[in-house]
Formats: sequence, C-alpha cells, structure tokens
Amino acid sequence: MEIFLVLAGFCAGVGTGQPLVPALIIMGDSVVDAGNNNRRTTLVKANFPPYGRDFFAQNATGRFSNGKLATDFTAENLGFTSYPVPYLSQDVTGTNLLTGANFASAASGFHDGTALLYNAISLNQQLNNYKEYQNKVTSMVGRDRANEIFAGALHLLSTGSSDFLQSYYINPILNRIFTPDRYSNRLMNFYSTFVKNLYGLGARGIGVTTLPPLGCLPAAITMFGEAGNNTCVESLNRNAVSFNTKLNSTSMSLANNLPGLKLVVLDIYNPLLSMAMNPVENGMGFLNQEELVVEPEQWKHRSYAMQDR
Repeated sequence: MEIFLVLAGFCAGVGTGQPLVPALIIMGDSVVDAGNNNRRTTLVKANFPPYGRDFFAQNATGRFSNGKLATDFTAENLGFTSYPVPYLSQDVTGTNLLTGANFASAASGFHDGTALLYNAISLNQQLNNYKEYQNKVTSMVGRDRANEIFAGALHLLSTGSSDFLQSYYINPILNRIFTPDRYSNRLMNFYSTFVKNLYGLGARGIGVTTLPPLGCLPAAITMFGEAGNNTCVESLNRNAVSFNTKLNSTSMSLANNLPGLKLVVLDIYNPLLSMAMNPVENGMGFLNQEELVVEPEQWKHRSYAMQDR
C-alpha cells in the first residue's frame, strides 16, 4: 500500500545504493504479521493455502495475504533487498537481524487482553522481544553502532482492529463497562505508554497506522451488518473515525513532548474507504465475504472470488 511510502520523509536523502534507513522494525497485528504466529498454538495463523498463492513460489509464509504485505512494499521502496524476518521464525540469523525484524502477531491489539483471547503475542511481549533483539544486535556490532541503528531505524506499528472486532464488539462485559468512546480512550492510554517505552529504547522514527473503515471489512459486514445487505456498517465506521481523531491528537502530543521523536500517523482509513465504496474504479472486482478468513479444511471449497479474482 503506497500510503506507507510517506515514511521516507524520516530520511535525509537517498544514499548511493544504500537503504534510506539502517533497519525496519515492524510491530502490530495480522495486517503486518509475516509469520510469527506459525509456530504458536493458535487458530489465527496463515501458513496454509490459499494464503501466499501470489507470493514467491506460491509459499504460504504466514502472511495474511495472497501476496506481499504493505510493509513488504515499504521495505522494497526504502531500498532493502529482503524483508524484515519474522523474529520468531527459524530463518532468523545474526546477519539478517542487522537490517530489522518483524515482531507482529495476528490477533494482537493495543490492549494485551486482546492477544490473550487468541494466544497471540501481545504488544508488550512484542516490545520485550524487541529488547531481546536489541541485545543481539548490540553483541554483534557494539553499543555505539547499535544505538545508531535503533535511532535511525523506522519503527512501524499497525494494530487496533482486533481490539474492536475480535474483543470489544463481541464481549458483552466490555460493552457494559465501556462506551465505544471510553474504550477508545483506554486504548489511547495503552498506545501512549507503548510509544514512550519504545522511545525509551532508543527509537526516534515511528509510524503508526490509523484504524481502517472497520464497518467495511467483510467479517464486520457478516457479523454486524443487516442480513442480505452487503453495505458497510456505519456505526463501526463512526467509531473508527473517532478513534483515529484521538490517535492523531495523542500522537501530536507525544511528538511535542518527546525530544527528537519523529512520529507519523498514516491514514489508511480514507484510501480503504474509497476502495470499498468504489471497487470498480479502484481496480477491484466483487469480493465474496467468505474469502476473509479461511481454515485449512475449507480450502476444498473455493469461492467465486478465489477462482475468478
């Protein structure tokens, strides 16, 4: 997704054949998970067909996509010749950690309780894994060079959808305790603490995505929409807009109060809403709702959308 390319603004300029940043660090949920859930005991994984059918060698790597993730395109456009390796994969070696790593876990959220529901890797645990990663890098290149890498690295965070779709909206207890507005405030507290902790570990370049139009996601339409009506669920979209407004203001406050921090909020809401509202104009065809989440045994039933794309 080209929206991530704005992050090149963190960089002073294009070097001669060198990536624009020394390392790319990725944290978050299924939008950016490249395979960290593969070896976990969880239903939320994507290391089986049809996932990966358009990836290299049609390999289902654990990406929740038929092909590349938005962060894969980001890595390419930043000048990297490989993608950040999933930190918990068997492919991790000393050398490939020097250019970054992917810590994301599908079904995680700003609230650690969201990850707990699905045995995913919570955001705080991702941060702990990042600390471990820093120790490994430091042992390879020394403290001074390691600090340069961490400060110059681009840290991407994409999460929050699971906090709503896979937790709040289906949990009657949370619904009784919190209004959507109060729940967003709670998530903002978690987000603010996370950024401060990441900053404390030396990060100075951070990009965070907004929520997408939650009410336009196929799973949301199926679960919360009107029967027989495939249109977006407007109440969910309104809550996403409210959350995104708070995300922008909270991020601005953090950037103003943490010296040297470059914190960019990436709007994915409006581009994705445009695609949902005008699929043909955006080069998309009809998307069958059955395609969003597929269990291994369900691959025998290929939907119309999967066959004809």
